[in-house]
Amino acid sequence: MFHDPVALQVIWNTLLIAVLKIIAGSIAPFAFALLLNEVRRMLFKRTVQSLVYLPHFINWVILGGILTDILSTNGLINQFLGWLGLNSIDFLQSGNWFRAILIISDVWKEFGFGTILYLAAMAGINPNMYEAADIDGANNFQKAIYMTIPAVIPIAIVLVTLSLGNILNAGFDQVFNMYNPLVYPKGDIIDTYVYRVGLQQGSFSLATAVGFFKSVIGFILIATTYRLAAKYANYRIF
Repeated sequence: MFHDPVALQVIWNTLLIAVLKIIAGSIAPFAFALLLNEVRRMLFKRTVQSLVYLPHFINWVILGGILTDILSTNGLINQFLGWLGLNSIDFLQSGNWFRAILIISDVWKEFGFGTILYLAAMAGINPNMYEAADIDGANNFQKAIYMTIPAVIPIAIVLVTLSLGNILNAGFDQVFNMYNPLVYPKGDIIDTYVYRVGLQQGSFSLATAVGFFKSVIGFILIATTYRLAAKYANYRIF
């Protein structure tokens, strides 16, 4: 496995895509929750919260087909670029564009779920603290910086550290429903590589070795991130 340049490239692709997903997927819901927490009209707030949470329930089989149609050479976006007199972009045939699409679409699909977690943590903040800040003359920005963010940091640490345990899971359903041979060098991940090599090419020994490698590394990462969450955020299951 380690002498196969394709396998090494696949491992690198998986790590890069997963890390970028974790970073973007941690910042987006945190920032959006801070903004949504400042909304005082409950009907509007709950409506927006429901709309951003809705994509979480869409299966990647459906969503992958929708994105493929929109981003294809004759898709909606390239038609719009043509109306503007611009050249079409091969979104699904270029490795760099494909990685960006994976990260953006994953954040769009899942950041609503993270937003709910952060809003739940913000709801647990004592309202008397905000009232005291109002008496002292603090504005909304100062209350967010010195009160809201410090109160939410522990749950943010827990979510980020636990997500590190899935760093070798870059999203099989998403990649499998969107990729093609043109983006294998930059879009192929461990799970899709194991599927292609093991089931389609019949190389069961190599596929088993790669899958076992992923399982061992995943176990080590989960154990490590659990210790980090327990140490820095006092998060314990047992």
